[in-house]
Amino acid sequence: MAPTPLQDRKDGMLIRKIPSRIANRLIRRITRVTLRDFGCTLKVMKSEVARDLQLHGEMHRFIPAIASLSGASMTEVDVRHHPRRYGRSKYNLSRTFRVISDLILIYFMRRYGQKPMHFFGTAGFLAFAAGVGVNLYLLGLKVMGQDIWGKPLLILGMILLLGGIQLITIGILADIGMRTQHEVSHRGIYRVRKTYGGRSVP
Repeated sequence: MAPTPLQDRKDGMLIRKIPSRIANRLIRRITRVTLRDFGCTLKVMKSEVARDLQLHGEMHRFIPAIASLSGASMTEVDVRHHPRRYGRSKYNLSRTFRVISDLILIYFMRRYGQKPMHFFGTAGFLAFAAGVGVNLYLLGLKVMGQDIWGKPLLILGMILLLGGIQLITIGILADIGMRTQHEVSHRGIYRVRKTYGGRSVP
């Protein structure tokens, strides 16, 4: 895959160049894909990589990051940038928030896309354990004769218990959904680059 960074951009420094540099640095740090320019739409890729991208919404901004999740390697080639002659840029503050939201999704997919239970299960068990601790503490107070009904701590303990159970359940369902998707789509979690003597090398 060969994304192409824009060379000698003709955009304004404050409105486009500086925000673009900040965004590219943030995307590099979160996705671990070391490219200079994620915003350039000129990209060349193998057909099998393009077929497996499964883009939705506005995820086209993160094509290199999505391709890297399936093991695609990439490089960059500079392209000449020309100033805008017609129309106006559609980038605004609301689009910035959408980019940040999509970036959070990419981060989750990179870390937990193949193991969602590790995220939801860990958070669920921590919340459940905290709820058990709070309720045991309140039980001790009750045994000692104190009135615990209506205390905010009691409500917190119940919320932690129920929230922990819900998070664990979501993790189980997400893990089942991920496995079902791979079985139905017949897509593996990795791509075989080349085989040697009948052996696959991922």
